[in-house]
Amino acid sequence: MNEIRPWLTLVGFCVARALAVALGTAMLFTSAAVTFAVVGGGEPANATTRERNNPRETVFAGLITDDHCGARHDMDSGKNPTECTKMCVRNGSKYILVVGNKRYALAGTASKLDALAGQRASVAGILDGNTIKVGSTSSAQ
Repeated sequence: MNEIRPWLTLVGFCVARALAVALGTAMLFTSAAVTFAVVGGGEPANATTRERNNPRETVFAGLITDDHCGARHDMDSGKNPTECTKMCVRNGSKYILVVGNKRYALAGTASKLDALAGQRASVAGILDGNTIKVGSTSSAQ
């Protein structure tokens, strides 16, 4: 019995060392993965920051529409979403970007917004409160 005890102590010591090394390695790789995965640092879910042109410029992906109809246009009007959005803007409504449940007012060149009215698009600009100052737009196809 006295001969078995040193072997059990040695095996227990080796197992404890191996588990400590494995745990340390796992923590190292996990922290590295989290560090590299968190690039946006608190940006909105559908937004990315553009570092090259303007560090404050953000890209939002959503539906360009008007503040009267929002994301739901009247189907009884006989107009598609693009026609309805343009008609509402001509009648005094403002362009907005609908991103999920959020609505952002769009301040920018009407011709850029007209081209993508009623469509899903990406809008790059500076967010000021609830208004996006539009720098550029692109279709989200």
